[in-house]
Amino acid sequence: MEFPSKLISNAVEEFSRLPGIGKKTALRLVLHLLKETPEDVRIFSDTIYKMRKQIKYCKQCHNVADSDTCNICESRTRNQQQVCVVENMRDVLAIENTQHYNGVFHVLGGVISPLEGIGPDKLNITSLLERIEKKGVTELIMALSPTMEGDTTVFYLSKKLAEKPVTITTLARGVAFGGELQYVDEVTLARSIATRRPYENYLVKKD
Repeated sequence: MEFPSKLISNAVEEFSRLPGIGKKTALRLVLHLLKETPEDVRIFSDTIYKMRKQIKYCKQCHNVADSDTCNICESRTRNQQQVCVVENMRDVLAIENTQHYNGVFHVLGGVISPLEGIGPDKLNITSLLERIEKKGVTELIMALSPTMEGDTTVFYLSKKLAEKPVTITTLARGVAFGGELQYVDEVTLARSIATRRPYENYLVKKD
């Protein structure tokens, strides 16, 4: 795709680096920005830069935050003894959108995947174990995507916590095996949280 301006060409190239953005969509975005005032474009670019430079990660749950502790962990209306374990921030947003969960979260930052070289040491597991000890957590809801890697991670955590006085539950299988949590509709996800069951029951039924 040839452009009459190198500046436009460079801008299109940068936008097309974003996931799901092809060259045509990138060009449409660039042409839209050309219609905006220089001040509006400056505010747009400054906002993105400020977000990337100043964003922090919650020291307790590892979710993104504006300060050292996110607003979910700081909330006094949340059940701090009920922790929903998820893979990433997008899963936190998906569960929050259901408006059927009032506990807190713990973001692992991924799942165990030997083929990709991701072991337990590369996930936020140590901080989860410490959190259980210090915060008196009574229930862990394993809300990981129902994939082989997700199930492997849940199994690993259940073994690590076998001697701990904490109940481990999993989402009901209204979430199809092999899917990703972030793409599940809100009604199905809300029902899966509400009808969660003890992890031991899942193991027995699976066998």
